[in-house]
Amino acid sequence: MTLGVITDVSAPVELYDAVHAAMLERNGPAFDGLLLHLVRPTADGFQAIDVWKSREDLERANREVIEPAFAEVLRGQQPPASASTEFEVRGLVLPRAGVAI
Repeated sequence: MTLGVITDVSAPVELYDAVHAAMLERNGPAFDGLLLHLVRPTADGFQAIDVWKSREDLERANREVIEPAFAEVLRGQQPPASASTEFEVRGLVLPRAGVAI
């Protein structure tokens, strides 16, 4: 099942910028199973919206790339408060990527 995840993070968007840079350095722009990733600033921090081919792809990326990048940037500090909402993706079209589900 294609999985969508919306994550709201209570931290300055600059934290996202630093983690994003660390992830790109660690992994490059390709994540197996990631179909869409976008982030926007919010009044309380930032919100990430991701679409994954499967839960297994998300869990592997969290374990191998995302969590280590956060740990590297935070350097022992507690991670910021966050809340995630998962949803089943019913339609997604990315014409230039050749993706339609």
